[in-house]
Amino acid sequence: MNRIKNQEAEQQQENVVRPVKLKSNEGVTRKFINAINVFSYFDRKSIVQFMPFVFFLTAWAIVYIANSFVAERTIRDIDKTEREIKELRSEFITAKSDLMYRSKLSEVASAIETQGLKEARIAPKKILLQKTTRSAEE
Repeated sequence: MNRIKNQEAEQQQENVVRPVKLKSNEGVTRKFINAINVFSYFDRKSIVQFMPFVFFLTAWAIVYIANSFVAERTIRDIDKTEREIKELRSEFITAKSDLMYRSKLSEVASAIETQGLKEARIAPKKILLQKTTRSAEE
């Protein structure tokens, strides 16, 4: 019976967190951990136990931040491409309109008039050829 009581007493002593005296040369991290440890919830064993999970969450946060940067860069590229498309479309419409204007009959006539050519006032005549057979020529 004493043996069981001794084991229970040892377990209780292990579970009891002793206050840690802060030294002036302790690091900021240790002071922060000791400040959080107000309710004796965290001890060295539980902190070490949760470290893989904390590392996992840290890695996940880094991936999340990197993904948001990539998404923002992609959105900027899409916006830039859309602006270029609008500019090229307006250039195309302007060039097409200019070509349509220059290819009008009156514009072509005025352009070739400076070279000494004149527009024909009469309609062209068709030239008709009669078919000849080879046997008649031989």
